Amino acid sequence: MSDDTTTTDEPVISDCTQTLRELDVFLDGELSDHQRAAIHHHLEGCMDCLGAFDFHAELKTVVAQKCNNDEMPPDLLGKIEKCFGTDFDGDGKIG
Repeated sequence: MSDDTTTTDEPVISDCTQTLRELDVFLDGELSDHQRAAIHHHLEGCMDCLGAFDFHAELKTVVAQKCNNDEMPPDLLGKIEKCFGTDFDGDGKIG
């Protein structure tokens, strides 16, 4: 048995592209416990993905605060939703 084997219950996502693709649903709490643990495990060992995670988390917070506290130009929220592929205002559509 080699030292690089893993147990089947250890969450593993070694692919940065996959991790980055899942960041929004991770931040929204829409993943299974196993998927969330796998991404968390990857973020602990990958500084590049952790930096992207921090950026996305802070940006989502700022956008949410702005959507709730300040009036935005009418088309700005639509542009932001299209950029992130996320329905921030809860109207059921993106853009």
